[in-house]
Amino acid sequence: MDYIAFCKHFFAATGIPTALYFEGHIVYSALAEVLSFQPLDAWTIYTPSRNPEFSCINPNLEYGHVRIEGTGYDLFIGPLFTVPVTEELVREFLEDSKTPPEYREASAELLHGIPSGSHPQFIRYLSFLHLCLNHKEADTENFFAEKSESSDERSARALHTAIEAKENESLQNSYDFERKLYRLIQLGDTGRLKTFLEKTREFPREGKMARTPLRQVKNILIGVAEKAGLLGAIPGGVDVERVYQLINLYILECEQMQTIDEVRRLQYIMLMDFCQRAGASKLPKGVSAEINRCMNYIQSHTNGSITVDDVAAQIHRSSSYLARRFKAETGMSVGDYITKCKLEEACDLLIYGERSLAEISAYLGYSSQSYFQNVFKKQYSITPMQYRKKNRR
Repeated sequence: MDYIAFCKHFFAATGIPTALYFEGHIVYSALAEVLSFQPLDAWTIYTPSRNPEFSCINPNLEYGHVRIEGTGYDLFIGPLFTVPVTEELVREFLEDSKTPPEYREASAELLHGIPSGSHPQFIRYLSFLHLCLNHKEADTENFFAEKSESSDERSARALHTAIEAKENESLQNSYDFERKLYRLIQLGDTGRLKTFLEKTREFPREGKMARTPLRQVKNILIGVAEKAGLLGAIPGGVDVERVYQLINLYILECEQMQTIDEVRRLQYIMLMDFCQRAGASKLPKGVSAEINRCMNYIQSHTNGSITVDDVAAQIHRSSSYLARRFKAETGMSVGDYITKCKLEEACDLLIYGERSLAEISAYLGYSSQSYFQNVFKKQYSITPMQYRKKNRR
């Protein structure tokens, strides 16, 4: 049998690394082949006793060993993790396996991609390999009976991992935590949100969602962006279309980042941004339900021409009635509020979007680009292009 080909196929089918030794010298390593470096003989990971058996280079990195009887070959599978992969485990593997420094980052990414499993699953893998290679059934009860001290040590490690996870608050979010977080965003209370995040020393976390730590935090941000928008900002009064635009923009910005710290900083900024926008969308005290409905209509229809008659039709009132009530309750005319909402939308498009001035003015329902520029400059004392250059990230 071509044992190297057998190792390659097993690795391809299961994702579990394989290594093949002949008379104590390594002749094949799946990890070394993937990373394109020469494996070292110095990595001695077993003292043959049973066949098949568990093996390890230290108590945290577990392997399986099958001696191919009558050939001089020994097949190893692993490492296989029965606990969550941590940075400490990765460092231990890289040191014990004497991985060359230039391959350590790529090796760490591969380790995070190795499927985790239980000891019964590991036993089934080794039993299958023993049957294929030696044509014998393995007595799982006898051959895989662990010494009591080994079992105790594993139980202690599992307990330590669970305690460490709780202390580091790295377990999945509780319902209560998320409910409080998105409720604060909905209320638009940036002060309380900041205090809440500092007090808990916690950003939203999830269970393992990716193979690498960087991909993990990016995936978490994507989930948080959607929930912060849909459960916090929209119920807090932020325009639906604007929320979806912001979700997409934050996700795109996240994907361009190269470090975990950058993603976490962006996540904090994003939460505060949604909260601040919800706070800014809160209606002034004393605004009636009718005028509230009119204001929401205007906020949701900035992408087009809006007239006072259009707004009045939403509450089945005359334009003159709306004009009087709107001015009395908000302190500004309907037309001024329409302009205010359109220009706020223009600011977002200038900072975050790629549309030209002509496209923005047409999108917002202005009769011409020059008219849009004049209205914008009158409000902000600078031209739209100057605003874009000054504020764009």
